[in-house]
Amino acid sequence: MDTTPSPRSPHREPWNKGKLTGQKAPFKPKDIWALRVRLQQQHRSRELAMVNLGLDSKLRACDLVSLKVRDITHGERVASRAIVQQQKTGRPVQFEITAPAREAVEAWIHEAHLRGEDYLFPSRIHSSPHICTRQYARMLRVWLTDIGLDWRDYGTHSMRRTKATLIYRKTKNLRAVQLLLGHSKLESTVRYLGIEVDDALEISEQVEI
Repeated sequence: MDTTPSPRSPHREPWNKGKLTGQKAPFKPKDIWALRVRLQQQHRSRELAMVNLGLDSKLRACDLVSLKVRDITHGERVASRAIVQQQKTGRPVQFEITAPAREAVEAWIHEAHLRGEDYLFPSRIHSSPHICTRQYARMLRVWLTDIGLDWRDYGTHSMRRTKATLIYRKTKNLRAVQLLLGHSKLESTVRYLGIEVDDALEISEQVEI
């Protein structure tokens, strides 16, 4: 019987060592305001349109970057509501487009001379028809650094979670948030927002001993 000890496998660092894991935080309203002001001051119409539409639509990054102009327009105007099919689930989801977002998106469409069949956020890399999720994430890092936030605390899902979180905090209507996020199960919405813990702490804070 061979008793020769087997060679030890090389030591590998855990993939998440030194990295933040778990759900990324939603943005605070003051952070969104600061971000919009900075992009307006710098005349970055594409980025402003992406931020405003990303917040309103609550779409995943993959769905946001692959939007076409015709997905959100009626004729030459940006619609107040739109519906798209989610890549992850194959299920349709509807979302509102508020007046500030419509204004920003229309300005970007006009500036970029985009047509209905064009991607709303075309890539400047010839091999890609539209910006990819990695590009979107890198852009977000730059935006957050510009306004003094630590980009490691946030991600593209922060854009998706922000308005949904604010809606829940204001209304406590989980079903509405579920529909807006396009979740098939209410449990998914509960986990996504982490609301059970938040609600429990809020109740606990109101009880004096």
